[in-house]
Amino acid sequence: MILFGTAGWRGIIGEDFTFENVRLVTQAIANVLHRRSTRPPSLVVGYDTRFLSERFATEAAKVLSHNRIQALVCKRDCPTPALSHLISDGNHSGGLNFTVSHNPPEYNGLKFSDAHGAPALPELTARVEEEVRAIQADFQDEHFLNQDYFQEIDPTSGYLDRVRSHIDLDLIAASGMRFSIDVLYGTGRECLDRIMMETGTACQVLHNFRDPYFGGYGPDLTPKSLAELSLKVGSTPCSLGLATDIDADRFAIIDSDGTILNPNDGLGLLLDYMLSDRGQRGDVARTVATTHLVDRIADEHGVKTYETPVGFKYIGDLIRQGQVVMGGEESAGISIRDHLPEKDGILACLLTAELAAKRGVPLANQLQALWKRVGRSFHVRHDYRLTPAIEVEVEDRLYTAPSRFAGQTVRDVVDIDGIKLLLDDSWFLYRRSGTEALLRCYAEAPTMEKAETLHAAGREYLFGSHEAEMV
Repeated sequence: MILFGTAGWRGIIGEDFTFENVRLVTQAIANVLHRRSTRPPSLVVGYDTRFLSERFATEAAKVLSHNRIQALVCKRDCPTPALSHLISDGNHSGGLNFTVSHNPPEYNGLKFSDAHGAPALPELTARVEEEVRAIQADFQDEHFLNQDYFQEIDPTSGYLDRVRSHIDLDLIAASGMRFSIDVLYGTGRECLDRIMMETGTACQVLHNFRDPYFGGYGPDLTPKSLAELSLKVGSTPCSLGLATDIDADRFAIIDSDGTILNPNDGLGLLLDYMLSDRGQRGDVARTVATTHLVDRIADEHGVKTYETPVGFKYIGDLIRQGQVVMGGEESAGISIRDHLPEKDGILACLLTAELAAKRGVPLANQLQALWKRVGRSFHVRHDYRLTPAIEVEVEDRLYTAPSRFAGQTVRDVVDIDGIKLLLDDSWFLYRRSGTEALLRCYAEAPTMEKAETLHAAGREYLFGSHEAEMV
């Protein structure tokens, strides 16, 4: 079954994610666009550095051009935010991006973006799913490239200038800082490193070449995949480490001592910097699974916090409408007003470099000062594999909330995505993954011990005597 989850449709290459299924889904998208469009539709087609990504993009272009939809295909692998820029800047109908973000190397996926360059909202992807079901039985899988509706484009054209316009590069250049940059074999190469090198600062760059196995550690920003960067920063005279994931929509920051910054803390620092040092005024947004540090910073500045379901498409919609100055999620994704309705790891890294150059003190010191002002939170996520037996066990509890949890009275419940239990000074959330057979559990509390206590209570409540595998 082809379903669009939190961030598109994804599957294992050769099993679910096949050339035939890619052509089927692309045909469904073409049909939906022809019905919705009041002018000849056009789609930007991008891809990351995964195995066969460029081949999948070519097959999609064949289907689009065969259906007289202009297919503008990137000449090389493309950062997700750059694709968003190409769509919105060129006034196109949307975009297809062959990427699957943090999933293991055996996976690939397709993200569908709307005409604003934002991830398509459920209303649109539901129509695509319906169309897939309607045409699947009689699908005529015969498509030929129509050159009149095909064009190759530079994936970073205009995008890098857009990023530069948001960053004080002169300030970074004058700081005398030294940076280490890791693009993790992904699409951020010749983008993040290029802009940083243009400032004239000393930079060393890691893994700026394609490897579909991602060095054996995977494409996500995990302690394992960031270990080499952390060692480089901690063992050399280096001010900061900056990293992007495979499609460059997420970011990671390494402090000068080699410490990997928690993404929620990084989000808090950037938000505080935007509202304080940059003097930006406006509300902010976060997903339901993201730290409430965001709320406390917003409260200090007298602005509102919007809480959305998991998935940057909801935050992107608020950014597109100009309702928020910045939005972020716990999985290291942010964007800002007047930029893109899509998370941008390249922008986040450069904003952090600007922040460090402006304030001139280690990030650890800045965090201590921030926590002293608004309070500290410890945010912990555990994922559990949902086997058929476990699914039967937890099904009744996934959509209900207890009145008491971990010895405390549940003050309120948020059910916009899973079940979030609000306690006196902490919270616990459980929700199905939108992309994998996993149950994701999140806890946030004033101490690490209390956060883990909440997780222990969550395991007991959700799984009972069943041994759920943590992944």
